Amino acid sequence: MKDEANGKLSARLEANEEQLSRLLGQSTDLVSKRLQLGEHTELNVFYIDGLIDNQLLHNSILYSLQEGRICDLLEAESPERKIELLSKRVLLAGDVTIVRDYVPFIHDLLSGNVMIMVEGSAEALRIGLPGWEDRNVSEPNSQSVVRGPMEGFTENLRTNTALIRRKIKDSQLWLETMQIGRVTQTSVSIMYLKHIANPELVEEVKRRLEAIDTDSILESGYIEEFIQDTAATPFPTIYNSDRPDTIAGGILEGKVAILVDGTPFVLLAPTVFVSFFQSAEDYYQRADISSLLRWVRFLAFFLTMFAPAFYVAITTYHQEMIPTNLVISLAAQRETVPFPAFVEAVMMELTYEILREAGVRIPKNVGQAVSIVGTLVIGQAAVAAGFISSAMVIIVSITAISSFVIPEAGMSVAARMIRFLLIMLAGFMGLYGILCGVFVLVLHLVSLRSFGVPYMSPIGPFVREDLKDSIFRLTWPLLRTRPRQNRTQNLQRQAPPKRGGNLR
Repeated sequence: MKDEANGKLSARLEANEEQLSRLLGQSTDLVSKRLQLGEHTELNVFYIDGLIDNQLLHNSILYSLQEGRICDLLEAESPERKIELLSKRVLLAGDVTIVRDYVPFIHDLLSGNVMIMVEGSAEALRIGLPGWEDRNVSEPNSQSVVRGPMEGFTENLRTNTALIRRKIKDSQLWLETMQIGRVTQTSVSIMYLKHIANPELVEEVKRRLEAIDTDSILESGYIEEFIQDTAATPFPTIYNSDRPDTIAGGILEGKVAILVDGTPFVLLAPTVFVSFFQSAEDYYQRADISSLLRWVRFLAFFLTMFAPAFYVAITTYHQEMIPTNLVISLAAQRETVPFPAFVEAVMMELTYEILREAGVRIPKNVGQAVSIVGTLVIGQAAVAAGFISSAMVIIVSITAISSFVIPEAGMSVAARMIRFLLIMLAGFMGLYGILCGVFVLVLHLVSLRSFGVPYMSPIGPFVREDLKDSIFRLTWPLLRTRPRQNRTQNLQRQAPPKRGGNLR
């Protein structure tokens, strides 16, 4: 189809109509409206019904074209001159450009533009009048906060870029857009601060995006898997968020934002491991509170990964580590359980994952019924029947709740995946198996890169200056420099605080 679309527009309206019919088929939403202005001016207006603002089309374009003075103005002019007059003196609504080839003509037509052609001219006027239905800006669902902005990205690319520009009113905030996807022709934009972002990073992001050769891009997850440094890891190496303030904060640190039309989730590169434990509201409340909450998130991350494995290890191989009273209680609970702790843990974790996945998919009106089944049947009934012990229910519950403390869903999923491997290692080798797993995990983490930046920075390699906003956060007056790991052009974020006045 693309080969057929190559070529120049014809000067004959009838030939252009026939070519569009061949390229788009008998698409019922393609509107071709022929207009006769005076005796010597014939126009053809093309647009896709549902993609443009019909009210603006009729009030600003069709109404203007049918005025008597416009007919007189165009009557004696050549076709090329008529196109020029229409673009400069008649059609003032929306952005107007001239198109000469079929490929951009089709792309603009399918992107919510009105295309106008004049008989005798091989040029078309493109008038931007997008008018499809959009979701309003609302509170983000995936990264909610108690304090801070309550607005989130939408599926509209232009709305998302405007939300970022509202926060960064700087002429150096550059936006570049390209089309990716041979079939979908999805608009993908990158935003960065020209005087702060590392030029090599910007060029690398562009190079990886331009190297994508696929037929479709429907969500930023497609882009993430194409441009990530390695796919052989459960850990996300590119951050994503549906919060404009989070993305604006990343851009101010010298990172590059990647926006994809049709999705509210914006990518941020490069990223490091500790970024996934930082929430937007960390920067809106006191530093000591933010630091405490970060430690809580790290604790929840370790509980999510290690709690079931540690329980399996000590109840199977290392009972001497448990206090006597507790080991007697656990033995009494497990007296009627027919499975070893390893099988019991795997069964309960799989059951929880099934319930969690069902909770995401099922309609809201039956969600309460599934919750009752999950708590009563899986919890109380299974314990009463002797399939599982009460202690295992407590362990799985703590693990499940801890996984939701991690702000970014990708890191939470990674912890849940690794948890199963650690349970197996604990089931076969006890604490020694967990220790081997931790050893491999640490080696793997320090080997990861995100656009050339070490994933475990500033911990490994150790960068003392960047610790100020990593596992804890210092107060804003002390955050004078941007993270060194991003290799920004301008490291200085703010001047030292100036104290003055007579009030003490």
